[in-house]
Amino acid sequence: MTLALGCIADDYTGASDLANTLTRAGLRTVQTIGVPADDLKLPEVDAVVVSLKSRSIEAGLAVSRSRAAEKWLRGRGASHVLFKICSTFDSTDAGNIGPVMGALRADCGEGIVLVTPAFPETGRTVYQGNLFVGAVPLNESPLKDHPLNPMHDSNLVRVLARQSRTQVGLVDLATLARGAEAVRARLAELSGKGIGAAIIDAVFDRDLETIGLVAAEHRLSVGASGIGLGLARALVSTGKVKSVAASSEQGAAVGGAVACLAGSCSHATLQQIANAERVMPVLHVDPDRILTGANEAQRALDWAKERLAQGPVLIASSATPADVAALQARHGRDAAGHAIEQTMADIAENLVKSGVRRLIVAGGETSGAVVDRLGIPGFLVGAEIAAGVPVLRAVGAEAGDMLLALKSGNFGGPEFFADAIGLMR
Repeated sequence: MTLALGCIADDYTGASDLANTLTRAGLRTVQTIGVPADDLKLPEVDAVVVSLKSRSIEAGLAVSRSRAAEKWLRGRGASHVLFKICSTFDSTDAGNIGPVMGALRADCGEGIVLVTPAFPETGRTVYQGNLFVGAVPLNESPLKDHPLNPMHDSNLVRVLARQSRTQVGLVDLATLARGAEAVRARLAELSGKGIGAAIIDAVFDRDLETIGLVAAEHRLSVGASGIGLGLARALVSTGKVKSVAASSEQGAAVGGAVACLAGSCSHATLQQIANAERVMPVLHVDPDRILTGANEAQRALDWAKERLAQGPVLIASSATPADVAALQARHGRDAAGHAIEQTMADIAENLVKSGVRRLIVAGGETSGAVVDRLGIPGFLVGAEIAAGVPVLRAVGAEAGDMLLALKSGNFGGPEFFADAIGLMR
């Protein structure tokens, strides 16, 4: 296997989003869970997205896991590696974006790295280095309230500089509008000043194509799925990859019981849960009972088993930002998050043991915990449920043939759960 593009994603739902984007752009793509074992049989593909659960862990551990992933990808011929991050740049002043970027940059010998979370199609734009969600800066949007990595500064030059050892510069929209040569000249200017990373503006979809063309000439880039789209288009337009039409073919039908799990506390997911209550049974687990030792997982499983034969069910640990803050104040942020994630993973594991073969998971941290517990090494990317969310067919799963959907909290339309079930046959 000789890869045209290697990718390292810092969470599983973000990896699915990127794999979906690359597939739509014509690249044959596989998503793996962690660095693949040498004996994992993968089809001949153009891109591999290595999924890590590294966004919110200790920075040193995130660095070591990301370096191992890059080594595997370079060993399969990837001349360019994209470090895929969240489109809301979720991180703290300690990282993990800056530390991982710095380590990968040193390993591959790159002089300067282009960085942007912009993806105009999904309402994420960057102007003068500031990240916007729709028409408002990130720090004024509901997305600022991530329970683990709240984002209260929309200026990404400042944010990245606080967590990086290198200086951070800016390639502004006026420069980008003049085309690839102007961007190359600006990068050369910044690099000459000892600056090792540059936030680049992007407001329109066409901006991604210019960014991708320039980024592909380097060894490393950092960003959300928008820069992945730009890179994919650059690989196709320069003839390095022959575009393959995205296929919605899912192979043999899986059938059987279907269950949904929701752990995200985003406004979008909370609305999706409320809408799902009109069409399927929904159980809200009690986070306080989880943290005080009550067996909420068993209660949820007993509840689900009574209903799965009649149709889909949804089990949610999601709560409003105010409720999450109160829970964290009572029990501690890390303890609360870990306990709830592991409870949702317990539920998923036992649902699969009970025969569930179609599983829909909302929330990046929840998805990571669930997939790790199920021990699924990889996925083939299928039909798109919503922007950034494909149907995934498990590769090498112990439970056999399975379909999953892993949704970042803010993704999907109001009827996401019903939409996903409709495509997962």
